[in-house]
Amino acid sequence: MSLYCIGDIQGCDDAFGRLLEVMDFSPSRDTLYLLGDLVNRGPESLQVLRRCMALGDAVRPLLGNHDLHLLTAAHGLRHAGKRDTLQPILLAPDRAQLLDWLRQQPLARLHTTARGERLLMVHAGVLPAWSTEKTLALAEEVQAVLRGNELPAFLATMYGNTPDAWSDELEGPDRLRVIVNALTRLRFCTPEGHMDFASTESASTPPAGLLPWFDAPARQTAGTLVAFGHWSTLGHLDRPDLIGLDTGCVWGGCLSAVRFGDSLQQRELLQVHCKQQQPLK
Repeated sequence: MSLYCIGDIQGCDDAFGRLLEVMDFSPSRDTLYLLGDLVNRGPESLQVLRRCMALGDAVRPLLGNHDLHLLTAAHGLRHAGKRDTLQPILLAPDRAQLLDWLRQQPLARLHTTARGERLLMVHAGVLPAWSTEKTLALAEEVQAVLRGNELPAFLATMYGNTPDAWSDELEGPDRLRVIVNALTRLRFCTPEGHMDFASTESASTPPAGLLPWFDAPARQTAGTLVAFGHWSTLGHLDRPDLIGLDTGCVWGGCLSAVRFGDSLQQRELLQVHCKQQQPLK
């Protein structure tokens, strides 16, 4: 019985299938968490969703920015971009089932081992003021809307870069937008937790006045192991308190998984090389 995390698949089902073979993954035995961005940019987003659904509860995804983009496009609220590859899903005969399955997935997950170790998983980042418990509670606020009748209204107001910082006083669309932006878009922020959405550089060269979200002082999740994706220029990151797993599959890098051992600190990196599906940024 093994525990795994996989980074951004982004519609690269061939690589996903090959990585599952390398892992010797068994849905009757193992548990696999997917760190968001299951779809888009790669050529086989439809196949990725169908594979995930077929594997049942053994595969536990969370939502990334591209997955939310799919839901928004499906409701006619956002036009396809030049690099989008979502049309096969939108035209599929099982479109309704696929989209309904996707909207059931959360923006954050927590896995607690038999030894009591905790693994917090998000697609992008966590604001420094949020504890593990608060992160999960805020993600649940968004998940309730995603699963409910107000989904179209929420998606219509989801996009935007403001507010750029958290306040407990936030309400309505502003509150939900900050939660979504932190969990699905965040890379850099100020030491105080103001988010930046313009920079995609490597963490080793942060823009002036900014730092990677995970290096913010007094980060409240510092005592919990956090696994995330979203940051392909960061690549694989392996620290005692952090695992970064977006290794640029769709850009011609690798699709990466971590297999945990008897403890969360015992980790094995598993990778498959990927054919470049998009020109480099």
